[in-house]
Formats: sequence, C-alpha cells, structure tokens
Amino acid sequence: MKRMLWLFFMLMNLFAASAQDINAIIREGDRLEAIPDETAAFKKFKEVLKVQANNVYALTRCSELCSRIGKRCADAKTRDDYYSGAKIYAETALKVNPASSDANCVMAIAMGRVALSKSGKEKISAAKEIKRYAELSLKYNQANFKAWHVLGKWHYEVSNLSMFERAAAKVFFGGVPAASLTESINAYEKARQLDAGFVLNYLELAKAYKRNKQKDKAIALLKTLLNLPNKTEDDETVKKESRGLLKEWE
Repeated sequence: MKRMLWLFFMLMNLFAASAQDINAIIREGDRLEAIPDETAAFKKFKEVLKVQANNVYALTRCSELCSRIGKRCADAKTRDDYYSGAKIYAETALKVNPASSDANCVMAIAMGRVALSKSGKEKISAAKEIKRYAELSLKYNQANFKAWHVLGKWHYEVSNLSMFERAAAKVFFGGVPAASLTESINAYEKARQLDAGFVLNYLELAKAYKRNKQKDKAIALLKTLLNLPNKTEDDETVKKESRGLLKEWE
C-alpha cells in the first residue's frame, strides 16, 4: 500500500513538473513572438507539441505563425509549405476542440492565405469555408478581434469579385454568400474596437473606406497606424505600404 502511494505521488510530481516545463516553454514562445521573432517563437511552440501533441494553444500559435511566415517567403514552394503547415496545425486543433474560437480563426486565416495566393476557381472555392470558420470563431468568442478582421477581409474580397468570377462561382459552386463593402467596414471597425493596436486592420480598413469614397477617413487611419508600435514582423511592411498610399491619396 505504501509503495502504491509512493508511486502515485511520484507520478503526480512528474506530471506537475512536466506541466510547469510546458508552461515555461509557452511563455518563452509568447515572449519571442512579442519581440517579434516569429521564427524562433514557432520553434518554441513546436517544442510544446513534442511533449503535448494536443495542446490547442500551441497548435493555434503554430498555425497562425505559419500563415504569417509563409506570406513573407519569396519562394513559392516554401510559402506553400508554410501554408500547408498552417492548415494542418489548424485541422489538428479543431479535432482536439471543435469549439475553440482560436482554432476556427486560424483555420479561416490559413484558408484565406491560400485563397489570396490563387486566382479564379481556386479562390472562389474557398470563399464559403473561410466565412464559415470565421463565423464559427465568433460564435464561440464574440471578442475575437482577429476573426472580425478575417470577416472584414472576406467581405472586402468577395464584394470585389469581377463579373467573370461571380459567373464562374454560380456555375461551379452555386454562387457565393452575399458580401458587401459596408459589412467589411463594420467588421473591421469591430476588430479596431476590440484591439486598437492591430496595425494591419487599420490598413485594410483604410482601403475599405477609400473604396467606399470616404478618403478622409482612410487617410486618418493610415496616419494613426504609422504611430502604433510594431507587434508582428509584418507591421513595418504594412507601414511602408501605408506611407506609399498616403502619397497617392493626399
């Protein structure tokens, strides 16, 4: 009996130590992402998955980081490999917890990245699924600002489809869900309300306002984002694009 109790407490101590180690690795991953050093953060979150393959937080971080890192890759094959990884990590997270807002959100992001790198039929075929995952993410957490941003991007892109693309969507896929520039702006504004420091959201919202013939609002947003601190490795590129747009629009 004493031996059984001893073994039990030993196992509990080992479990507690393992949990502490995983939490420490996650904290380091979060720190590296915040620097930002996204490649190093990605490696840290993968370390978590070697020990705890069903850790939803690590899976969703790996997925989103793959989407971000892939976007910056000049080589198409490397980019597509990262995008494929982003989708696999998201799929795994959804298998562990289908009701995870973050898991649904990173799936929408991963699918969106792939869709934007394609054209025509492949882009349209993903449209319904991207919207579905974004809406599921918001169903489970209305405060998920990234999901609102994805939904804003979805409305912006789909409302901007050409007549040829819409005709193709109707023939091959029975059409696409209704989308509008107004809904795009509303979703982006909701994301801004939830996270006023989300640099990319300002740029996309500015583009939406400009397309909606509200150039003054668009310019104000670009000027605001230039004063925001960088939170991701993409933010400096976003600011560079914004400076270029300001020269065009002012």
